[in-house]
Amino acid sequence: MKTTTRWILVVALGALSSITPSAFAATTTRFTQPDAVRHPNLFTWTDTCNVHVIRDGDSALLIDLGDGSVLDHLAEIGVKNVEWVLFTHHHREQCQGAPKLKGRNVKIAAPDAERPLFENPTSFRKMNVRLGDAFTIHGASFVRPPVEPIKLDQTFQKMDTFTWRGREFRCIDTRGNSPGGMSYLLNEGGRWLAFTGDVMMDGAKMHTWFDSEWDYGFAAGVWAVANAAGQVAGYDPAWMLPSHGPAIANAKKQLEEFQQKIFKLERLLVRGYPVMSFASAMQDKTSKPTAVPNVWQVSPHLFKFRGPGFFPNFYLIRADSGKALVVDCGLLQTNFLDTAIMGMKQHLGLKQIDAMIPTHMHGDHFLQGPHLKAKWGAQLWALDRMAPVCERPEAFDYAAPIQAYGIGVDRIKFDRLFKAGESFNWEGYRFTIDWMPGQTEFALCVTGMIDGRKVAFTGDNIFGNPDDPQQTGHEAMVAHNSAILEEGYILGAEYLSKLKPDILLGGHSYVMDKPAQFIERYRKWAYDMRDVFRTVSSETNYQWWFDPFWVRAEPYRVKVKRGESVTVTVHVRNLDARAVPFEIAPHSAPGLIAEPRRWEKFVPAQTRTEFTMKLTAAPGANLGVHIVAFDITRDGKRQGELFDSVVEIVP
Repeated sequence: MKTTTRWILVVALGALSSITPSAFAATTTRFTQPDAVRHPNLFTWTDTCNVHVIRDGDSALLIDLGDGSVLDHLAEIGVKNVEWVLFTHHHREQCQGAPKLKGRNVKIAAPDAERPLFENPTSFRKMNVRLGDAFTIHGASFVRPPVEPIKLDQTFQKMDTFTWRGREFRCIDTRGNSPGGMSYLLNEGGRWLAFTGDVMMDGAKMHTWFDSEWDYGFAAGVWAVANAAGQVAGYDPAWMLPSHGPAIANAKKQLEEFQQKIFKLERLLVRGYPVMSFASAMQDKTSKPTAVPNVWQVSPHLFKFRGPGFFPNFYLIRADSGKALVVDCGLLQTNFLDTAIMGMKQHLGLKQIDAMIPTHMHGDHFLQGPHLKAKWGAQLWALDRMAPVCERPEAFDYAAPIQAYGIGVDRIKFDRLFKAGESFNWEGYRFTIDWMPGQTEFALCVTGMIDGRKVAFTGDNIFGNPDDPQQTGHEAMVAHNSAILEEGYILGAEYLSKLKPDILLGGHSYVMDKPAQFIERYRKWAYDMRDVFRTVSSETNYQWWFDPFWVRAEPYRVKVKRGESVTVTVHVRNLDARAVPFEIAPHSAPGLIAEPRRWEKFVPAQTRTEFTMKLTAAPGANLGVHIVAFDITRDGKRQGELFDSVVEIVP
């Protein structure tokens, strides 16, 4: 026993000895040249992104800027002054060094479509979000504007040209990874040099998934990425010079391969049922009308709303005693709800509603929950892991929080919380509340026997017509829902496969009878989706590339008074199967001090850790919304200011 203990201690000490300060340092940067013989005046400097330098005598034009450290090293290649910086897009890692340009007489240009993101960055960070906010997915932002405004001297429209010292750049619209991204094409010696931002990385890879996720699973950003790759491929560039990763020689073949990967991804990504066309036709082939208008009966004790082009969230289980449980309550007018409940009391034996259980965190599934409680006395029940995001939605940056619907309900307070797998008895029924992620991590499934059939209330995880062999049933695949597949659709599909329900009652009035084969198609889709993500991911572990929350602040939005401080917890997640060193430096605008200035730690394999960030507003700090960004170095690789939090300074 003593020998074993001593051996474990030696191994542990050996592991600790390998954790040296150098593990936290980013790779030393120097200038490289993709083709020094044919293009002797083309250089690349890499920090938070690739900064491409075109030299002309002792002057230079830069394409992107990164953290600005290139400015301190230009003398190494004989450059004394920078005349222009052309940004390919607005992402912070492209431009976080912009404050270093002050006083250098450098002109700045960028795509006109992204001018507001450069010049008014805080207008794209809201304290009170709405579904229709610009550049958001139902309120969750997919843009990464700089901490401080960057004043542009010139902007480019698609198909513009720009001339610098006899060199003509063609400005090509290559939006996709960014909503207004642009590539600059330069013909030098009969060979095209393509400065392409984040259109594609070497190996026919996509830089990040979460930047190209522009909508709620309808693939607009994905279409744009493929179109951008096609535009660049048409030039057959001798060198493609991306914002991240190595330069790509003769990139046309890779660009075409990349497009094929994107085409396959898009076919899997877009919903596995005809949501925009025949949704009403296959919403429900089971329920029957009742004596109460708009209330339909699925089985003797189970009811829902139904109407033409009507997709509310509402199921009601009525016991023989007249008591009822409601699963979901949202997307319907309260007067409509009240009329239906009164009708059920008069004609269908309803006496009281004991509780309402929302299936997941999205506001449209419990918008009318507070009304149901206030007017009809219903308690509000949920899975414990749903409570923080429903009770404090402003503390997170997930899609479709309740306040985004703008009806004056900003949060919900639960009366009872269940642990995953917990069962309860109610009026002769036994129900189980299980964790069933899919569309979002914060979701549950209510299961039980109703009228002799095993019923599963599945929320927004699966929709469609089980009789159609072409349908896979998946709903929106949205990273901003916190939806890594292994803890989302894959887990949910495996759960349903083992559960073997007789009938699925999905969100938005979808009733799916005899779903066994449908569930297996859904399960296969989940694994296929993961596999195709892996083919385009720039990360060995695609989850880093997919998930926008591996560093996140909680609360995401805070207020602080001038001269006072507030604390925020910064959560750091290691998605790898080994310990990974992190270095995180908060970056705030002048007048707002973030401490610590730097945080370093090895995070054990597949775990989460956290640190406390203190934010202090100076007495004379500018009022209003400010961005605090996190400059991240992970495993020795500089990632830049990928993630942020929002602070409002108030009087």
